[in-house]
Amino acid sequence: MVKSIGKKINTAVFISGRGSNLKSLIKNSKSKNSPIKIKLVISNKKDAVGLKYAKDSKINFSIKNFKKNSISENYILGQLLKEKIEIICLAGFMKILSKNFIKKFNKPILNIHPSLLPKYKGLNTHTRVIKNKEKFTGSTVHLVTSKLDSGKIILQKKLKILKNDTAKTLEKKILKIEHKLYSKAIVKFLANL
Repeated sequence: MVKSIGKKINTAVFISGRGSNLKSLIKNSKSKNSPIKIKLVISNKKDAVGLKYAKDSKINFSIKNFKKNSISENYILGQLLKEKIEIICLAGFMKILSKNFIKKFNKPILNIHPSLLPKYKGLNTHTRVIKNKEKFTGSTVHLVTSKLDSGKIILQKKLKILKNDTAKTLEKKILKIEHKLYSKAIVKFLANL
């Protein structure tokens, strides 16, 4: 990855749902100090609400349902190449990218996860955190590897769990944290390249 002064890095964001992290990444990417330019949004669901943010910001987007995983992944690799994408940010993307995809892309892929990794990898993190009576939870931005939620941690933010918190209230609170954390983590990660 070549980083020239003043030039923003072409970025793709992968989503599956409401796209609130995408919305905040788009907003932050428009600031003069942001190191990224979002050029492509990929969704595995055609009804993902987040696609609206891509349309509103005139960002190219692509929808692939990943039913035939390798065909979808090869198509997307072609799109990433075409748009000269240097980094991928997974933002609520509910598909696991294959080892082959990660190897072929061969550039950084970041993910934001709603727990303090290495604890609570995978799904239903808030429910599991409450069930286990944890005192703290939070969010983690990490590098994606072929092992689920196991890549190098870039940045984490901790949140105290209150007595009356539920999985729903934690989800809301952590989403707020994520909207700031993701952009900070991207800046930190790219500054250290």
